[in-house]
Amino acid sequence: MSRKNIWSLLIMVALGVGISWYSLRNVKLANLMNDIYTLNWWWLLVALGCMGLYFGFEAIVVQKFVRHRYRKYSLRSALRVPLAEQLFNGITPFASGGQPAQIFVMAQSGIDVGRASSVALMKFVVFQAMVVLNFLVAMIIGFQYLASKLSYLSLYVLLGFLFHFAVIVGLLLVMYWYNFTKRAVRIVLIPVGWFLKPAKFAALQTSINHKIDSFYEESVRMTRDWRMLLEVCLLTFFQLFFYYMIPYFIMRAMGYHGISLIMVTSLNVLIFLVTSLFPIPGGAGGAEFGFTELFAKFIPSHSKLILAMLIWRILTYYLGLFLGMIAMAMRPEKVEEIPIAERPDQA
Repeated sequence: MSRKNIWSLLIMVALGVGISWYSLRNVKLANLMNDIYTLNWWWLLVALGCMGLYFGFEAIVVQKFVRHRYRKYSLRSALRVPLAEQLFNGITPFASGGQPAQIFVMAQSGIDVGRASSVALMKFVVFQAMVVLNFLVAMIIGFQYLASKLSYLSLYVLLGFLFHFAVIVGLLLVMYWYNFTKRAVRIVLIPVGWFLKPAKFAALQTSINHKIDSFYEESVRMTRDWRMLLEVCLLTFFQLFFYYMIPYFIMRAMGYHGISLIMVTSLNVLIFLVTSLFPIPGGAGGAEFGFTELFAKFIPSHSKLILAMLIWRILTYYLGLFLGMIAMAMRPEKVEEIPIAERPDQA
């Protein structure tokens, strides 16, 4: 990690401590300690296991994308990819550092940078598609509750959906309307050229065109392998499903029974969309606000609500930062490239 990234990490941890302190300002220490003492730790282990499955499923997705070109790409190596992604997503605005971090980690294992870029892009488009699919299901189940109880959050949820939907539309345009997309990008970049030196503008155009070409070529290849595409979509769907279930198991750990798993899971999908709108790394502030507002009706005790929110953030955000640092420190294992004649898609 560079010095800049280390400073970003320290700032985010400090910001998290500040938000936690602010959230706890009206909570009596005695009540908080009692809530911690009465936690059912077995349910918390289930919640922790959900995060483990979240990382594990993404690692398997990486393996599936890589296996057509490389041998000896172990689960250990593949697991470094989502963990590095979590770390750099968590310390950069709009999670912009996750994609370069994935490419860097795969390149460390000996995967060609162009191939690694394609894998990261295809993983991203499948992830975005499953986010939108989960959102549509969650809207059917939980939006009426959101609109009636917390109508002021409805706009944020809608904006979050439009943001993710626009990303999907853009990626699909590249996949199925390639020439139009290239022309549209050239037109969109014209105003950018007004503010950049000719050399820098030309380099930017070249870089964007290369990424579009790489993504298009990889998407064409992948759409021919419908079995792998279906497997990756299912794995990503379940990856997100386990992530979305975490608040439910935290509530069970706090002794709340008779809670609808489907409703709680659906509301967590909506939190995910609200959080994506906040440019601050990790959605700091927005994530905490969304959680406490959406789940206040399920956890009437204020001290338990704040504790649930803190546990949720530790599992879904700070755990990823910690594991990401470990992943970046691990020594990468080298892969072996498969000769062209032996590749499955050349048969």
